[in-house]
Amino acid sequence: MARARQIPGLEPSTRFGDAAAAAVEVRGAEVFEHAAGVLDTDDIERVHDMRVATRRLRAAMEVFAPCFPPKEHRKLLAEVKRLAEALGERRDADVALQELKGKRGVRQVVAELRAEQERGNETLTGALQRTLDEKLAERLAALAREART
Repeated sequence: MARARQIPGLEPSTRFGDAAAAAVEVRGAEVFEHAAGVLDTDDIERVHDMRVATRRLRAAMEVFAPCFPPKEHRKLLAEVKRLAEALGERRDADVALQELKGKRGVRQVVAELRAEQERGNETLTGALQRTLDEKLAERLAALAREART
């Protein structure tokens, strides 16, 4: 699992809004660092790492919610949750396949789970495309900038 990056400049004396901005910037960047190759069903750790990164981002957004414009914050948090759900759908099949790998008499189950994995990728592809179309990364950066004001 990918380790969470340190948040630069985060000190006990850091202004709450500045801490919010830094946390969302770093945690948001971590989510998208794992996007490359996330649809590769042979490398299931990317899905896991991206999913964990969405959890960290959600936690930061929830902790620092008072720093952000409420309407935009709610929208972005909902989008992050949707992405996390799509990652979770794909991850379920990944975990099941990993458990069954190499066991006898499970070829049919493996084939069904591979199909589920592919369906999960279809959902995840849509979710990833939505994040690009809706400029989620850029909007998270703008939300973080709002916290500094």
